[in-house]
Amino acid sequence: MKYTEDHEWLRVEGDLVVVGITEHAATQLGDVVFVELPEPETMVATGDEVVVIESVKAASDILAPIDGEIVEVNDKLSDRPGMVNDDPTGDAWFFKLKVDDLSVLDDFMTEDEYNDLIG
Repeated sequence: MKYTEDHEWLRVEGDLVVVGITEHAATQLGDVVFVELPEPETMVATGDEVVVIESVKAASDILAPIDGEIVEVNDKLSDRPGMVNDDPTGDAWFFKLKVDDLSVLDDFMTEDEYNDLIG
């Protein structure tokens, strides 16, 4: 897995990149009560607002970490947003991106580098 400074994780599955938030981010948010997901087949650019998360503490946006096409979203989160707290790096992924070049992931942090960032 790779990590962003915005506390997102990226995992390659075949030719897709799966995106979610880290356990650290889920803990900081508190109990997640709502998740608004994008539509599949949406083209996104790095920095585009893609997902809205609301928790008992705050609302947050998940931004596209890389350019690509959203090919799948995790519809389970609409009915069970608390999954983000229960399993942020597993079943609570947000969306899957099809990207032109997976080598763009080389620019993101490793787990050790991310752990250094969050202390």
